[in-house]
Amino acid sequence: MAQAQFGMIGLGVMGENLALNIEEHGFPVAVWNLEPAKVDEFVTKNRGKKVTGTKTFADFTKALERPRRIMMMIKAGSPVDETIEKIMPYLEKGDVIIDGGNSWFKDTQERTKRLEAKGFHFVGSGVSGGEDGARHGPSLMPGGSNESWQAIQPVFEPIAAKSDSGPCVTHVGPDGAGHYVKMVHNGIEYGDMQLIAEAYEMLRKGIGANAGELADIFDQWNRGPLESFLIEITAHIFRVTDPESGAPLVEKVLDKAGQKGTGKWTAQVALDLAVAIPTIAAAIDARVLSSMKEERMRASKVLSGGPRSSAATSDRKQFIADVQEALYASKICSYAQGMALIQAGSAEWKWNIEMREMARIWKAGCIIRAKFLDSIMRAYEEKRDLPNLLLAKEFSARVKQSEAAWRRAVSFAQSNGIPVPSMSASLAYFDAYRSAELPQNLTQAQRDYFGAHTYQRNDKGADAPFVHTDWARMV
Repeated sequence: MAQAQFGMIGLGVMGENLALNIEEHGFPVAVWNLEPAKVDEFVTKNRGKKVTGTKTFADFTKALERPRRIMMMIKAGSPVDETIEKIMPYLEKGDVIIDGGNSWFKDTQERTKRLEAKGFHFVGSGVSGGEDGARHGPSLMPGGSNESWQAIQPVFEPIAAKSDSGPCVTHVGPDGAGHYVKMVHNGIEYGDMQLIAEAYEMLRKGIGANAGELADIFDQWNRGPLESFLIEITAHIFRVTDPESGAPLVEKVLDKAGQKGTGKWTAQVALDLAVAIPTIAAAIDARVLSSMKEERMRASKVLSGGPRSSAATSDRKQFIADVQEALYASKICSYAQGMALIQAGSAEWKWNIEMREMARIWKAGCIIRAKFLDSIMRAYEEKRDLPNLLLAKEFSARVKQSEAAWRRAVSFAQSNGIPVPSMSASLAYFDAYRSAELPQNLTQAQRDYFGAHTYQRNDKGADAPFVHTDWARMV
């Protein structure tokens, strides 16, 4: 049998489906898995396909043509380093190792430096799209050297999702750039999902919309500016019936949301780089609060009372429209924050990330694929170094158009005790970002009062020197 042109380490859901995707596009695949039985099962299940099963790294590497292209779809962290160390004795200079898991981008930077010093190439690649994306076309975000990209491009472009703007893959930048962008992608995803959950909660508690009505509303929204994968699957979720009770299945799902760490990393890096991402941070907090189910149940008894949800208005149609506008405007803020964080990371680590390309490769395959990514592409075409999406003409006009409805929806939720942390944070972000003056003059005066941290006078020009006042003696 001819040598395989691509190697896959790890036959979990993502690894198995990516391997089949690669083979289907004309690249014979060699596979290896920690549990040998999984290799046998995979090969047996795919008889007739150009798949080579191997049980040792010696056999695995022998089965691959040179230079080898090897992808790991395994758990992030120490398993990645352990696998690299075990396979390295069988590699040759010029071979490419790809980490397709959700690894911490600084680990990817270190691994790149370490492996390149030994003559190997290392790629940290974001992979988005879940099981279906892996099988039929994911969004891929590889970071690494130009040489490594040239080696994997002939495989990655055919297997990636396709949109009207081309294959959903690009060379993101050097070393950890790919995993960094995937991390922020996941942060935006957290924000997007939380905003949709808040819209659901407002419609459910505000006007008593049942699952069937919610499905119709989200279907309608998916035919307009909010058209996206997440809105589409939300409508579908509302139509699924529980086979045990006959009730909508979503109503039987425990309200404790999990998280795997990329959202938390996004918030941590944003703090390090001094980039405000309140929508995304509020979404992370919402998941943390949701995990406190037992404590929340006790608190609901102790802290009972307060405002109660009531019918929104006599104009049900207007309320639904207000929630739609609030969701869309908040979504713009979430993406604006995420894109600003990508730009800050690109500047900090000198990656030279092309922002238009990030929007382009998210148009298909990935979880946050959405119609308005075309608008984001246009914004960066008009101004490559646009500091914030809210400054783009199309988005600034759209947010202003939504503003009144946005405020009505958030105000209703707050007045009726419906928690909408990400929508509220988005509106506050919008208001703060567009404010020529903020109350932090008082904050800085307080800092100078108790800690002699100094301040600049606003009547002495932008380059005014820092001064200190002995505030306690001034009265």
